[in-house]
Amino acid sequence: MSLIIQLPVLLFSVILHEYAHGWMAERHGDDTARIMGRLTFNPIPHIDLFGTIILPLLAVISGAPIFGWAKPVPVNPYRLNDPQKDMIWVSLAGPLSNLSLAVVASFGMWIVRSFGIFSPVLAVSLYQLLSLVLFINILLPVFNLFPIPPLDGSRVVMGLLPSNLAYKYAQLENYGFFIIIILLSSGILWRILGPIVNFLLFALGGRTLVA
Repeated sequence: MSLIIQLPVLLFSVILHEYAHGWMAERHGDDTARIMGRLTFNPIPHIDLFGTIILPLLAVISGAPIFGWAKPVPVNPYRLNDPQKDMIWVSLAGPLSNLSLAVVASFGMWIVRSFGIFSPVLAVSLYQLLSLVLFINILLPVFNLFPIPPLDGSRVVMGLLPSNLAYKYAQLENYGFFIIIILLSSGILWRILGPIVNFLLFALGGRTLVA
């Protein structure tokens, strides 16, 4: 599918992810994202030069699955009603929003497959678009729930750990980016996450695209 289709789908998906973080934080007492103009679907405030533009372009050019991220929404844990426990919900909100969109895409694919309400050409195009939405919105949450700081999964782990262990675990964030790069470049990360992505794709009626 062409870049002109893939990039908008990815952009909407990562913005939805960040919006969900900010929305959940506000529900639990922290309106920092709204105050800073980040609780919006306007793409401009969410664009991260590397994660939203450069990385997706490199993925498309290299033939790799399109991937990226938006600029993280600001969350002040000290303004949350219960900083440690509420951060679990804030962290889960982004991945859950993507999984919800994946379910919607899966339902749309079932409708296209099951009912002849579209012309053959439109049906094929619509099915391919929904398959892309499904794939991106499974890949994003599975990746983000990997428990390495600063990914969402690490925030969930911190919320479950005793305070002293959570503090020590949080120190990994100083090295988290480098750990992720090493795991990605070595292929280890996708050997771990690939089967999970494939299972969810199969369960929701999509093609297994990740080896």
